[in-house]
Amino acid sequence: MNRYIINGGKPLHGEVVIGGAKNAALGIIAGAILTDEPVTIENLPDVSDINVLLDAIRGIGATVERIDAHKAVICGKTINSVVVNSEVIQKIRASYYLLGALVGKKGKAQVAMPGGCEIGARPIDQHLKGLRALGVKCDENDAENCIYASVTNLHGSGIFLDVASVGATINIMLAAVLAKGTTTIENAAKEPHIVDVANFLNSMGARIKGAGTDVIRIFGVESLKGTEYTVIPDQIEAGTFMCAVAAAKGDVTLKNVIPRHLEAISSKLEEIGVTVTESEDGTEVRVVSDVNARLGASTVRTRVYPGFPTDMQPQITVVLMLGDGDSTVYETIFENRFRYVDELVKMGAEIKVKNNETAKIHGVEAVHGTHIDVPDLRAGAALTIAALAADGQTVMDWIDYIERGYEDFDGKLRGIGADIVKETVNDIEEA
Repeated sequence: MNRYIINGGKPLHGEVVIGGAKNAALGIIAGAILTDEPVTIENLPDVSDINVLLDAIRGIGATVERIDAHKAVICGKTINSVVVNSEVIQKIRASYYLLGALVGKKGKAQVAMPGGCEIGARPIDQHLKGLRALGVKCDENDAENCIYASVTNLHGSGIFLDVASVGATINIMLAAVLAKGTTTIENAAKEPHIVDVANFLNSMGARIKGAGTDVIRIFGVESLKGTEYTVIPDQIEAGTFMCAVAAAKGDVTLKNVIPRHLEAISSKLEEIGVTVTESEDGTEVRVVSDVNARLGASTVRTRVYPGFPTDMQPQITVVLMLGDGDSTVYETIFENRFRYVDELVKMGAEIKVKNNETAKIHGVEAVHGTHIDVPDLRAGAALTIAALAADGQTVMDWIDYIERGYEDFDGKLRGIGADIVKETVNDIEEA
């Protein structure tokens, strides 16, 4: 187990380069095995979720050459198994993308049930609904904790998603690109990583129209070819650093961003007093938070894109925790996303959660460092922000969650002036 030791109260100054979008890269890696030709993917984030998925496709026979930390060449020609079932792959949510990809390529798959952070129920019923509409037989085996899928006639179909699920939208696209005929996904998710996965597949020869809208059409093709593709910047990593500057104060420029992907976050921060400016070429965002002024209060309601992202809810809650006035945060996506609030209360926050869906926040002038535990990925990022803004020292355990989705988080923070050190429990015990 790793932990952070953070001495708070230091404003942040400098530049941060934002990495590739984890949620896009996971779908792109799964899609890369659909062709027998080499696929080169650049701007991959070097985080544990990505590395686990690369190991998983290597485990079923695909060749994976890691050129460097952010570039890999994948070839699915040598895949010799459709069984993806290990304790490691069960720890990440994106294991289900291999269901759609393997069904599209091989006509069958056996994939471990997905894991990931325990932020609430994240059923895969919409994934299975979509695959079944394409002619896939799907059986869940609770005893073996896996899903069996097979198809003899993969065909296009009309699919209406009951909820605009990002995972289901990507999974259906992965299966449908090689299906016979046309597939229409209605009430499709519209997040930037949906568009990125679609653009990637199109670069391989797929015919996908409408990504980024609520109706996506996939015209099946006979085969896909190799490609070279660069993953988009991570909007959640960028938003996290924006909130870190807002809470800890300072002046930081974020490089390698797409500002329009950050509009919901930027507008909320500007509403409470943070200055956010976009560079002329649209690749940088400067965030300034006055060290001599408290921020204001606001109401935040998580929504599917282009609304305020649920993956930024913990981070904005920390910012509002230090604002002047009363704020309310409504979580409409996941029902168990406020588990981190107890840790903030230990630090002196005044937050009350009602029915696991609403947080009432009374802003305080300051919080203090203490010993806290990280319950999940985005909560871990939020608690790190709280520690950066706190008086005194904070010890954060279970930061392995953070490393699932943030590359060199502590290093990037140190680069802009944070006093943060990563240690391992063994090192601490030996000392």
